[in-house]
Amino acid sequence: MTIPSPLILHSRPTVGSDELQALTAVVGSGQLAQGPRVEEFEQGMAAMLGVAGGVAVTSGTAALEVALKALGVAPGDEVILPSYVCAAPWLAIVRAGAQPKIVDIEPDSYAIDPAEVKKAVSVRTRAIIVPHLFGLPADLTGLQAIGVPLIEDCAQTLGAIEAGRQVGTVGAVTVCSFYATKLLCTGEGGMLLSHDKSLLERARALREYDEEPVLDDRAFNYKMTDLQAAIGISQLSRFRSFLERRSAIAAAYRTAFGSTSLGLPVIPTGRSHVFYRFVVRLPREAGPVASMIARLEQRGVQCRCPVFRPLHRYRDLVGYPVAEEAFAQALSLPIYPSMTDEEVARTIQVVAEELSQ
Repeated sequence: MTIPSPLILHSRPTVGSDELQALTAVVGSGQLAQGPRVEEFEQGMAAMLGVAGGVAVTSGTAALEVALKALGVAPGDEVILPSYVCAAPWLAIVRAGAQPKIVDIEPDSYAIDPAEVKKAVSVRTRAIIVPHLFGLPADLTGLQAIGVPLIEDCAQTLGAIEAGRQVGTVGAVTVCSFYATKLLCTGEGGMLLSHDKSLLERARALREYDEEPVLDDRAFNYKMTDLQAAIGISQLSRFRSFLERRSAIAAAYRTAFGSTSLGLPVIPTGRSHVFYRFVVRLPREAGPVASMIARLEQRGVQCRCPVFRPLHRYRDLVGYPVAEEAFAQALSLPIYPSMTDEEVARTIQVVAEELSQ
C-alpha cells in the first residue's frame, strides 16, 4: 500500500524549543502585557536596521495607521499606494481619514512604479506607501527623488538591500508585520521604526491612551504583549539563518526551473532578494493560475496567488495593466526556513511535471 505524502504547505511558521522557552519565561514572570520584553524587542529591531527606535503594535495594519497619523496625514490628504498589494495599506489610509490613490506597478519587480507615482502626485499628496514585495526592494532611489515622504512597508523584505542601503532605513518611517508566516514572526504583531525621535514619540502616544497627560481621540489600544515580543526576540537572534535557508531553497528552484518555461524572479541591478516568496510567471499555455494551483494541491503541493486580489479590482477600477498581468500569471511556490530538502525536491518534481503536461 502506498502511503500518500503529507501536503507541502505554502507557508509555515519556523518556531521551536527556543520560542517555547521564551514563552515559558514570560509566563513565569507574571508580566504578560506590554512590558520589558516589548521594549527589548523594539531596541533589537531598531539596532538591526540602524534607526533611532521602534514602536511595537498589534499588527502591520495598525503600524501603517499609526505611521500615517504620526506623519500628520489627515482628512483631505492623499496617500499614494500600489494596486498590487493586500488590503492593509488601503484600510490604514481610510482609517486615517485620507484618500487612497492607487497606481500601477513595475512588470519585473511587482513593486510600485515611480513613473506612475510621479503622474499621481498632487498638491494634496502627503505620503507614498512603498511595499517591498516578496523579498525584493522597490526602486527606493526613484521614489525618493519624487520628494514626498515614504512609508516603507518591510513586512516581506527585512534584510534586503537597495543601492547599498538596507530597506527600512530610507523612508520617513518604516512598518513591519510579524504575522505567523512572515520573515520574522510573533504570531500577530507589527512595528513602526524611524530615524525621527519626535515621530516615534507621537506614535507611542497614538498606540495607547493610559496615563497620558491629554486625551487624544485618535489614540487606541494597539499594544503588543510581552508574550509576543518574547517570540520576536528569539526569532531575531536566528534571523540571518532564516534568510540563508530561504536563499538556499531559492537557489535550488532557480537551478531546477532555469530551463523550463517558468518566468523566474528578476533581481534588478543594485538590489538583493531575501525570498519571502518565490514568485514565478506561468506561461500562457499552462492555463489559468487557479487551475494550476488546484492541480498542484491535488498532487500535494500547496501554492498560492501572491496577491489575493489587486486593489483596483476591489474598487472596480480600470487602467492597471501591469497589475492585471501579474494577477493573471503570478504563482507563489512554497519557501520557508523549516521546509525540508525532501519537500523542496518534491515541489520541484511536481511543478516540473505539471508544466510538461
